[in-house]
Amino acid sequence: MEQINTKVRKWGNSFGIILPKQIIDSEKIREGLEINVIVQSKNKTKVKDVFGILKGKLKKDTRTLMKEVDKELWGIE
Repeated sequence: MEQINTKVRKWGNSFGIILPKQIIDSEKIREGLEINVIVQSKNKTKVKDVFGILKGKLKKDTRTLMKEVDKELWGIE
């Protein structure tokens, strides 16, 4: 799994991203291959802000929730 920062560009009536050749080669990406893209805007709300809003409403502790997020997004156990 690779992680990069890239810019969104206009492509006809849609938007697209450019993958660097290094990523294409290392991940063996080819036309028609289905890939998983995680979109995370740099203008996103901070985790601490979200947990502040949810304080007292969650039935699991923060550590358990963060482990679940890591497992779901990154496959880390």
